[in-house]
Amino acid sequence: MVTAMVDGLGVAVVGFGWMGRVHTQAYARVRHHYPRLALRPVLMTVAEEVPGRAEAAAEQFGFASATRDWREVAADPRVRAVSITAPNFLHREIGVAMAEAGKHLWIEKPVGLAAPDARAVADAVAEAGVQGAVGFNYRNAPAVERARDLIASGELGTVTHVRIRLFSDYAAHPDGALTWRYERERGGSGVLGDLASHGADLARFLLGDITSLTADTAVFVPERARPTGATAGHSLAVGGELGPVENEDYVNCLLRFASGARGVLEACRVSVGEQNNYGFEVHGTEGAVFWDFRRMNELGVSLGTTYQDQPVSTVYVGPGDGEFGAFQPGAANAMGYDDLKVVEAYRFLRSVAEGTPYGATLADAVHSATVLEAMTRSAESRSWVDVHP
Repeated sequence: MVTAMVDGLGVAVVGFGWMGRVHTQAYARVRHHYPRLALRPVLMTVAEEVPGRAEAAAEQFGFASATRDWREVAADPRVRAVSITAPNFLHREIGVAMAEAGKHLWIEKPVGLAAPDARAVADAVAEAGVQGAVGFNYRNAPAVERARDLIASGELGTVTHVRIRLFSDYAAHPDGALTWRYERERGGSGVLGDLASHGADLARFLLGDITSLTADTAVFVPERARPTGATAGHSLAVGGELGPVENEDYVNCLLRFASGARGVLEACRVSVGEQNNYGFEVHGTEGAVFWDFRRMNELGVSLGTTYQDQPVSTVYVGPGDGEFGAFQPGAANAMGYDDLKVVEAYRFLRSVAEGTPYGATLADAVHSATVLEAMTRSAESRSWVDVHP
């Protein structure tokens, strides 16, 4: 049980783009929703190399200090836990350094450029004996947790197949700036690391281990303009020098699970007309469950014994589902994206307080990265490949 005793925990945020802001806001809100949480996060320092950005964040959110050098965070004895929301190519170096400095980690997916980076951070966390949480936020949706319970209880019968989709238009504009996200050296994979990493995690969270797969990838916007200054989010750049997009815009993948179930995972970052169209459909021998992130607090559920022409009911999650009760008093009151990050912050801080992992861990990041690695090998070889955890 979480006790009512409250201890201050010095936290830092490394990298202050949009996701750094989301983590900071989650720290600020977490004890509003979880007043019995044994740790009270105290915003100690923010690190961001873009001139002026860390100072502006400190002034707005109340960090005690600001720096452009993340190494100062690693050396700061006031800081006991760190959010790593920097670009992908920095995850391994920063994550390993923070773990070796004895800091607990809340790090964003995909935890580096490839599976070896995720394993290196996971090994450093294990060796240091600190807690490590990973930003697989969609598994925190109460409806997703309820769907998992339905599947595990056998109410759908034997699961036969699943389809997971992650379609977005954030990179659809041809004038989208050629930022680090599109470079192999700094971004690693493209939509694989950005969106399909969530899909791989959801697939395993819902149905268990993936044993083999076959994948195909494509680049649909082959060139973009280089930005002339600092960027944040998905900025546009017009008139700059064109450079090549080095990683994939799109992936589709067939999955085989250890349970015998089959699956389809499809993700795209250049889907015109699609804004965060994320979701899944899980089918079993006796029922089915459907979830759409854009209607995050609803599930489509089909249960019964009629099989053919069996109806689908809309079910609204409520206080008995996941962490919904920490945010809303009754079913059909909406939770939003930022609330999922508050849940993530709570589970991370609870892990630190109790010394027991809650929520997504570095082991989950390694599993997801291993699936992405297999997708890359499959797309290159145009064949089925085994997934090696």
